[in-house]
Parts: sequence; C-alpha cells; structure tokens
Amino acid sequence: MRMRKLPWAKSYIEESKIVEKDPGNNKGKWNEKLNADSLHLEIGAGKGDYWIGMSSMYMDEGWIAVEKNINVAAIAVRKFHHLTNPNLHMSFIQSDAEHLEEWFSDGEIDVIHLNFSDPWPKKRAHKKRLSHANFLKTYRRILKEDGSLQMKTDNSDLFEFSLLQFQEANWYLHSISVDYRREEHSEDTITEYEAKFMEKGQPIYRAEFKKHPYVNPDAKKR
Repeated sequence: MRMRKLPWAKSYIEESKIVEKDPGNNKGKWNEKLNADSLHLEIGAGKGDYWIGMSSMYMDEGWIAVEKNINVAAIAVRKFHHLTNPNLHMSFIQSDAEHLEEWFSDGEIDVIHLNFSDPWPKKRAHKKRLSHANFLKTYRRILKEDGSLQMKTDNSDLFEFSLLQFQEANWYLHSISVDYRREEHSEDTITEYEAKFMEKGQPIYRAEFKKHPYVNPDAKKR
C-alpha cells in the first residue's frame, strides 16, 4: 500500500535538527559527529521504530537511519522529537541509499541493518532491492573488516533472493533463521510492523552476514 502524501512532511524534515542537511560533510567523521565508538546504519528505516527502539536500548552507540520516502521519514523524525529521553548519538538521512558512498568512508560502519525492505516483487525491479549485488558492493566498502550486515524480512522470496546474492558476492553467512521469533530475542527490538506478522503466525526470516569467515563469532551479535 502506497504511503499517502503528508503536506507537512517536507517542511518538518527541513526544520528538524536531527536530519542531516548535507550528510557528505560527515564522511569519515561520523564517530566524532555522534560521539560514539560504534556506528549502526539502518537502510530503509521506514517510520523509524527500529532506529528509535534499538537506540533506546543501546544508548552509548551511534545510530544512523536512512529513508528515501519523505512521508514515512517525516513520521520517523516526529517520533524522535516526541521522545522524552532520546539517545544523543542519533542521526537521520532523508535520501536514497544509492548515495551511501558519498556519505560514508571505507570501513566506517560497524553494523548495517536491513529491516523489512521493500521486496520489489516484479522481476524487472529486482535491481532496486536493497540486497541486490549492486548494493552489496557498497556495503562491503563502508563496513569495517569485522563488521556485519543483519537482515530481517517477512518475505520468503526476498529472503531466498538475498541469500543467493550474498553467496555470489562471497559474503560469509554467520547465522540464519527461518523463524526468528520462535525464540525470545530481547536484544532485538520488535517494531509495530513486525508485531503484526507475528500476531498472524507468519515467520520472520533473519540472516547475519560478514565480510570474512574468520571474524570472531562472539563479536557484535546484535
């Protein structure tokens, strides 16, 4: 279902101090910008529930959200401004993920999060999927050597497609679950969107990928 246009979205984004007006200015300096030793990057943050929930659980870590759709981005940013005790190490980028290399230096990000990305079901649109090989090249560049990429989706077709894309790009599959929420994962916030699928008994698919197989398996489990 297409998100309805919000007449206040553009001005709200432009006036918000949490939204980066020129994220390229922070390239190579995000740790300093957010005053955090580790950096999480959520691509396709939607209405911001995961970005806000995880940053509230891990208050000392840096959390950067990227969302292309200005309407859902405005909702996410508004949620942030309604927080009574926000994480001080947060930032938001309202733009297309195709510009990631303009914003982040090689090896700058610790963890990339892809949560319930648009599945783009028609075959001719598969190149737009955030787990397509074209994006994986960029993710590999901006991730640290011991960094990881964590993906969750309710879409089995997208999940199968993604597993093959990562395999063909020589990523290491660190962990996988075809029913992630059958066990409690208190370390990983449940968004309103995810909860709806759980209530229907629909499985949540999750995988974690690393750049190299020799990375310490106990590092950065989140």
